[in-house]
Amino acid sequence: MTLADQLYNARMVSSVAATIISLACGTNYVYSAWAPQFADKLLLSATESNLIGLAGNLGMYSMGVPVGLFVDSKGPRPAVMVGSFLLGLGYYPLHQAYDAGHGSVPWMCFVSYLTGLGGCMAFAAAVKTSALNWPHHRGTATAFPLAAFGLSAFFFALIGSIFFPGSPSKFLMLLAYGTFGLTFAGFFFLRVLPPHSPYHAVPDAEPGLVDSRELHRTTSEEGKARAGRGHASEPGMSSSTSATTNNTKVTQDASEQEEAEATSIREPLPNPKGRSPGAVENEEEAASGNRDGGADETSSLLSQSTLSSSLPGEVLVQSSVDMDRSHRVDIRGINLLKNLEFWQMFSIMGILSGIGLMTINNIGNDVTALWKHYDDSIDDKTLVLRQQLHVSILSIGSFSGRLLSGVGSDFLVKVMHASRVWCLVIASGIFSLAQICALNITNPHLLGFVSGFSGLGYGFLFGVFPSIVAESFGIHGLSQNWGFMTLSPVISSNIFNLFYGAVFDAHSVVGSDGVSSCADGLMCYWAAYVVTLGACGLGFVVTLWVIWHQRKTRLAESAGKNRAQE
Repeated sequence: MTLADQLYNARMVSSVAATIISLACGTNYVYSAWAPQFADKLLLSATESNLIGLAGNLGMYSMGVPVGLFVDSKGPRPAVMVGSFLLGLGYYPLHQAYDAGHGSVPWMCFVSYLTGLGGCMAFAAAVKTSALNWPHHRGTATAFPLAAFGLSAFFFALIGSIFFPGSPSKFLMLLAYGTFGLTFAGFFFLRVLPPHSPYHAVPDAEPGLVDSRELHRTTSEEGKARAGRGHASEPGMSSSTSATTNNTKVTQDASEQEEAEATSIREPLPNPKGRSPGAVENEEEAASGNRDGGADETSSLLSQSTLSSSLPGEVLVQSSVDMDRSHRVDIRGINLLKNLEFWQMFSIMGILSGIGLMTINNIGNDVTALWKHYDDSIDDKTLVLRQQLHVSILSIGSFSGRLLSGVGSDFLVKVMHASRVWCLVIASGIFSLAQICALNITNPHLLGFVSGFSGLGYGFLFGVFPSIVAESFGIHGLSQNWGFMTLSPVISSNIFNLFYGAVFDAHSVVGSDGVSSCADGLMCYWAAYVVTLGACGLGFVVTLWVIWHQRKTRLAESAGKNRAQE
């Protein structure tokens, strides 16, 4: 088996590990499967129950920026390890609180926050690894961990309904041990591997690169050494913290190899563009001088500016890397906040994710309200199973949307030559259908349309958004830029969820046993969905504006490049 085959297999194993890790990271969306019973046992109002659910969302989205910086600087693997422990430490106290029948709301909000933070860390690492390992098929590669994230609620709800039907206590225990186990096991197989090619050269048309005509063969031992490096020089780490170290190590390896054996093969290409042989020889001598002067073995092929802007591991295979916009731009930090396109995307993410999270966190309340109004003799065990069913429908819808939008966005870009943002237009339309269904369905047997469309729209949103962020602002700072982007759901989900809780509590009656319940059916939450339907219209308009603005900006960039070349 060749080195290229070994690297390909390792990337496949790493992608499977990223998918498994992601399967444990989306458990905040299974909240509705146990929240109503949890609230009943601990005598919580709908607003207090929503606060606990919101704390989990807050952990998932509010720490995106520092988590992104951590992943970019330290690599993906440490984030997975920390995330696995936070998930276990978050769910286990909730399991204990349910068994005890009491607990402090602030404490439960804190441990719920830990579950979101743990999922955020592990998931950011999984997506970053997939994006780096498959630069030519980034949309498809990231679609699998994104889809697994969406399928997480279904996965755990299915296991819970089979092995622990009607038992929130055992289900919370499953979440504590299951999320920890999946992420901890995936840690040992998750690696970022550089693309590999036996030759590396630079195309004539690439600006900013040294005009060299050399091909350089790397030996299999050298390639294995690069592939096996971890820690500070692991691909996927921030270029500012690891590129220098990585280049230095490559230089040392090259020097040691030249001293040990003369296996470096330099094959000049045929004389290009009619240049004299003397000119070619001078270039070869200059390249030799660069290597002798202490630069790394690619100094004759790449300028230092290119080296500093490339991901570690990519500088040796520049001709094999997807040199699209995501590799040409690098907008992050303060520059990101000054960028109009960022705020457009931020607004879309906030509006649409807030709409989806309101239903995701409260589908259990929707189920309870409609079923108790439709059949007041329904027992708690049946209600739990109905809630888990709708959580599963939401999860399958999210899984399908993430997978379809990831693969579909690649199709839009490569075949239709259209913007990936059109997937967000589709998401807006699907969310609108979900809100219309929620406003009109009174038969609980039809509530699956609400959960199904909500999950599908949410999946379309999150399935394509990381690729849009990478394409718009660059792959190099993807984790931290994605972290900034995911701050928007923190704002919108708080607004929509707390408004839902206020509407539901306004129609609820507290019984003699202290349990709050609403028997008004659809009217328990009707007003909340009126607001979200209006938000869908706003999201649709903003998304079309972004597509128009992007097209205008890209055309201006192309015109500028054409003038520069002339």
